[in-house]
Amino acid sequence: MSRMFLALPLPDAVRSALAVQQVLLPLPRRVDPQDLHLTLVFLGDTPEVALEEAHDGFAGLRAPAMTLALQGLGLFGGTRPRAAWAGVAPSEPLIRLQARADRLARLAGCAVESRRFVTHVTLGRFSVPPPPQALRRERAIAMTSFATPPFEVTEMVPVQSTLTPRGARHDRLAHYPLG
Repeated sequence: MSRMFLALPLPDAVRSALAVQQVLLPLPRRVDPQDLHLTLVFLGDTPEVALEEAHDGFAGLRAPAMTLALQGLGLFGGTRPRAAWAGVAPSEPLIRLQARADRLARLAGCAVESRRFVTHVTLGRFSVPPPPQALRRERAIAMTSFATPPFEVTEMVPVQSTLTPRGARHDRLAHYPLG
């Protein structure tokens, strides 16, 4: 069983802009800038046979390259936030691509998460801090205006995620071109 996801890699300039935001925000556990990505579908702990079938589906997926932009920051976790993220400006091509990738993963038998897809790039994770620290983090994120110039996405990549004591290690396994 492997823990996998299908992602859109980000250009160096976008990852650099996100790394600056990570430093400016009170994030105790930052995602390594080299690992910043936009997840299309999380495949969970999936048997190898299903991953091979998903690979075949993703490799055969034909979709155009697209232009995206990041916009805004936020927190996941409701009243007890545990992760900070950068949002993605609305994009119909992205929504269509994600729906197709999700369908292919489900047809392959992957353990796809059932929650609604929210386009984002995870910047960091944290334990729920005492109220003063939580308020400081929420204010910092709410007061930050963040946006990137548009950038082109030309490929999807399946990524194996291995949990280590220092955080997740991400290994790209293939490249599926768009366009």
